[in-house]
Amino acid sequence: MTGFPVIRRTHLEILQVNLGYRCNQRCIHCHVNAGPERTEMMDRATIDQVIAFLASSNLRQLDLTGGAPEMNPHFRHLIRSARVMGLHVIDRCNLTVLEEPGMEGLEEFFADQRVEIIASLPCYLKENVDHQRGNGVFEASLRALRKLNQLGYGRKDSGLSLNLVYNPLGPFLPPLQTLLEEDYRKELGERYGIVFNQLYTITNMPIHRFETLLTSIGKRLIYMKLLQGAHQEGNLESVMCRRLISVDYQGYVYDCDFNQALGLPLQMEGRSRVHLSELMEIDLKENPIPLLEHCYGCTAGQGSSCTGVLN
Repeated sequence: MTGFPVIRRTHLEILQVNLGYRCNQRCIHCHVNAGPERTEMMDRATIDQVIAFLASSNLRQLDLTGGAPEMNPHFRHLIRSARVMGLHVIDRCNLTVLEEPGMEGLEEFFADQRVEIIASLPCYLKENVDHQRGNGVFEASLRALRKLNQLGYGRKDSGLSLNLVYNPLGPFLPPLQTLLEEDYRKELGERYGIVFNQLYTITNMPIHRFETLLTSIGKRLIYMKLLQGAHQEGNLESVMCRRLISVDYQGYVYDCDFNQALGLPLQMEGRSRVHLSELMEIDLKENPIPLLEHCYGCTAGQGSSCTGVLN
């Protein structure tokens, strides 16, 4: 990609696994086009390959995403296996999935396994959340948050981390994460009695559904110029693709979840794409990372990663 600096990998620290594109929601900003109609789901054999990779590596963190990762029938098996190895496990949860059939007792399972919850809540206002995610989503999200709070999530000294995620509702960069976190704490606390640990602000990537939205309102080029104009060289040291690999539901490997969504695989000489089973004991340090214009979304302004801003 012209103009964007070359990025190479450092030491691998995080395995992010996309357990499938099925989801009970269909959000307008979703970069993997997840929804109830999607059928792609990681099978048990591939789950076991993930477990084998974790057992052979020095990684300490497993990051589970989707779609709604909880909808994978082998979700709990993977978490139990990772926790037995002592790995820290993160679940990226849309909250409303916890009310779906078959999810009974999942909150208690999370607490028992000490799973960190990173929960999507694009605003503290009902109107904005329901506009982005569908009618009733805000109230369902509050019910889930209250139950997690009752189990100790988000409460000081409980050791149960509950972090919220904000995505902009339009073609603009997120506001300052620290200031928006204060607003979230005040509004959710005073109005609904909800507590949480941290707020992460994440820039929307101009791919798939969000790109379609931008194009439909005639603002795709404007948004791209915004991202490129806000590029900060200092963010390059901390972008997530330098220390994380993303695994799709078939077990193939990418440098990040966004590259996965675009079918842009991890680069290895002589291979068009790489399966996780081929990476046993392979050091990816200094491996080049394929880049496209969406990469400006991670380096614009405060920077953006799976755990919020970079600076």
